[in-house]
Amino acid sequence: MQSSKNFRWYGVITLFVIVAISYVDRINIAVLITDKAFLAHVGLAADDRVGQGFLATAFMLGYGVSAFVLTPFCSALFGVRRSLVYGLVLWGVVTWASPVFHSYGMLLASRILLGVSEGPLFSLASAYIKAHFRSDENGKPNAFVNMGTGLGLAVGYPLVGYLLTQFAWDTSFHVLGVMNIALGIPLVLAFVRMPPTHADGKKPSSFGEAMARVGGIVRGALHTRHLFLITLLTSAALAYLWGSSNWLPTYLREARGFSLREMGWLASLPQYATVLAVFVGGVLIDKVGRERVPFIFMGASVGVALSVLMAINARDPYAAACCLVAANFFWGLQSPAIPSTVQYCSRPEHTASAFGVTNGAGSLVAGFMPALMGGVIAAVSHGSGAAGAAGAAGAAGAASGAVTSAASASGFFAGFALLIGTQVVVFFCGLMLWLRDRSRGAAAVSGSQLS
Repeated sequence: MQSSKNFRWYGVITLFVIVAISYVDRINIAVLITDKAFLAHVGLAADDRVGQGFLATAFMLGYGVSAFVLTPFCSALFGVRRSLVYGLVLWGVVTWASPVFHSYGMLLASRILLGVSEGPLFSLASAYIKAHFRSDENGKPNAFVNMGTGLGLAVGYPLVGYLLTQFAWDTSFHVLGVMNIALGIPLVLAFVRMPPTHADGKKPSSFGEAMARVGGIVRGALHTRHLFLITLLTSAALAYLWGSSNWLPTYLREARGFSLREMGWLASLPQYATVLAVFVGGVLIDKVGRERVPFIFMGASVGVALSVLMAINARDPYAAACCLVAANFFWGLQSPAIPSTVQYCSRPEHTASAFGVTNGAGSLVAGFMPALMGGVIAAVSHGSGAAGAAGAAGAAGAASGAVTSAASASGFFAGFALLIGTQVVVFFCGLMLWLRDRSRGAAAVSGSQLS
């Protein structure tokens, strides 16, 4: 028994590693859009912020649809272990082959396909944790898996930045594609095992039985308590993550004036803060009790919003970077509370699909944040640039360059201000979850007294 309890943690560590390498894949493009050769290869202009942002949005669209639609099929037909192996093969091949695409449209298609292959990952991880850990002990394993998010971003920015400075831009795709398959698949085969009593071990005997199982999983997932609130909260939390992580490298270079080398390690610092905060959040979940978990959402959202506001208004670029580190720390506190809440509100056999619904729908909504931020950045930059150019008519070239730089910075500040709005939504959803759970608990106590 003790050996089994120890072995389950090897599966958690494996999922942590897979989440980390998947996030390096995801932010590869965020660094590459700072490279002129890459932009020329896919036919993007350096000031086309909407087109650049939509590369991340395309991934999230594929990811969201896949998490929502494919997760029940993965859970019913293949199980957690085989689904992870198939996903690693597909996203490793897609990543390695991406440089073959010589047009923006084809690159968008490859990003959508990458999102489709990675979509069920967190749902499968949530199902593994639900099967191996009780609800009063799932905070730390959820936190550990979610720490892969921050570590992947922290390692990814400087790694891709290094590969970009030392080699051609396509090298990063080839390195990451090989890493997915060579590292991820052996770990899954060695350490990811589901309990014999879990549905993972009972494969359907016919197509009709498989479809019936899928239908039952979906219906069960849709009966998860507070499903809409959790989905809305997940959408807002992911909108912050995807908006900030995809525009952070460009923000540091163009709005704050850091070099490519400085950008790599500075962009990684907020992600290390996320890793630390996710661990702290997991410990908090197990310590404070289920009824107080909504307070984590509420308090952390206030911290994120205030930190981003200070980053926007900071004059010193290093002070702004420190504020963004603080913002990511507060965001990391929220992260493990989301899967823990889904697991608490769903039945064990429906957890993967319930998380697929919340994570899939949330990803679809959040996926538009990079493109939305790109639109705001472009609109404000062009508006400020036009006004500045008119005011500086007849000035020297250096002054004109300063106007352009200031306009670009104002655009990024406006784009990052959208991130504050996501945290207002998180706070509201956390408050509503607390109020509903409190009234549900009061009703249960009243019913027991009457009986």
